Amino acid sequence: MSYTLTTPLYYVNDRAHLGSAYTTLACDAVARYRRLIGESVRFITGCDEHGQKIQRTAEAAGVTPQAHCDAVSEGYRQLWARWQITNDRFIRTTDPRHRSIVEQFFARVEAQGDVVEGRQQGWYCVACEEFKDDPADAEAPSCSVHQKPLEWRDECNLFFRLSRYQGEIEALIRRPGFITPASRRREVENFVAQGLRDFSISRVELPWGIPVPGHDGHTFYVWFDALLGYLTALLEADDPADLNLVTQRGWPAQLHVIGKDILRFHAVYWPAMLLSAGLPLPDKVFGHGFLTREGQKMGKSLGNVLDPEMLLERCGSDAVRWYLLRDIPFGDDGDFQQQRFLDLVNNDLANTIGNLLNRTSSMARRWFEGGVPPAGGAVEPTHPLALIAAACRDRYRPAMEQLDFRTAAEATLELAIAANGYLNEQAPWSRMKQDGNREQVAADLYAVLEATRWVALLLAPIVPDLSGRMLVQLAQDPSWPWWDALVWGRLEPESPLPEPSPVMARLELEEPL
Repeated sequence: MSYTLTTPLYYVNDRAHLGSAYTTLACDAVARYRRLIGESVRFITGCDEHGQKIQRTAEAAGVTPQAHCDAVSEGYRQLWARWQITNDRFIRTTDPRHRSIVEQFFARVEAQGDVVEGRQQGWYCVACEEFKDDPADAEAPSCSVHQKPLEWRDECNLFFRLSRYQGEIEALIRRPGFITPASRRREVENFVAQGLRDFSISRVELPWGIPVPGHDGHTFYVWFDALLGYLTALLEADDPADLNLVTQRGWPAQLHVIGKDILRFHAVYWPAMLLSAGLPLPDKVFGHGFLTREGQKMGKSLGNVLDPEMLLERCGSDAVRWYLLRDIPFGDDGDFQQQRFLDLVNNDLANTIGNLLNRTSSMARRWFEGGVPPAGGAVEPTHPLALIAAACRDRYRPAMEQLDFRTAAEATLELAIAANGYLNEQAPWSRMKQDGNREQVAADLYAVLEATRWVALLLAPIVPDLSGRMLVQLAQDPSWPWWDALVWGRLEPESPLPEPSPVMARLELEEPL
């Protein structure tokens, strides 16, 4: 079974920020999970590289738009590599094959009679690359998102006849699960209920973009161009630029993950464009919330922007991934709080999980010839820890299916807490001092090590590095089919255990982030 998922194609007016890292890390967790359960994954990310905003940014920097895009896109590519993001494709909308795909798609839409000429008047935000309806301050109109002055535009454009697809879009957004979470669906329902209006798909006198075939002076509107990057990205390296191939290469996507600010483009405009071009629709659009910092919106002027590269260097990927995916309900807005970040990482990963493995492995090696103790009755699926493990697994899988990373992480942590509690109750360090308790101690340690093996496996999509280090400490073969490995009693008794070393150090920050 194949599974295609996408991040947005990030706009290269500037370097990656924590918000783009958040989206990408979440998609990476989904992609890893889907591969672990045996699906063939196509994980797409990349960069959106056309439009007036990029042209002006490049001009201000004294470079060509192409040179600017090359530098910023390479920055994204390298950053995702350092974060060990497992994307299968990285698409740039300046790719020559993408231009051909856009032209073929436009030809289909135009042949359907869905392209008309019209006049576009209104206040325009260059940063958003969209017209704004009725700004609050008519005398000094500004963008509510970017807090920058709007520009008045009055020009002849080409329009996509979105209004023709009112009924189809209404039916689509009512389809269970197409737009999630539910709060996002209600936003789109309210927008569509006002009546869909045709939207501009071209700009004039804008050299940095793809020219519209047959319409001199027109350049494709950046959003029309960028959304089609999801299709271009599916082409194999040696494929020709043929739109007919995309349905053989993994389209439709099962999941688009986006920030809530671009929901309308993905849940309304994009499906209508696909319907016009005769292509199947994606299964799900998930709009997640925004991140703030200590209760404040992040911004350069406030000096409180969290750089994902800095976070990686100072804190490591495990800590950041765990905090973002474990603490913030995916879909809601979230607030990055440094003290809570440190507390969660240290309590959950270093103390609860890391210390559990270290002390249990140390006792097993010391008392049972350097290996996993004999299992005895602990191998039975009715063992107390086996029952808790099964319950946690049964919560975990539907949570991951629904992108509820918080519940999946909490289920994993619950098993680690239960294993710690069991170890403390059984107190093998005391029992071992008394004659006749060797078999019971062996079984107790086996059960805790087996529960810890499960914890390591369940962590794999969320904090893969930590998971890998734990499996090495347990002498487990990482190539073993993942879901099959989540069966109680698979830890082999008497198998050698490596010399234990801490799998997760406490995170200490000498200076604030």
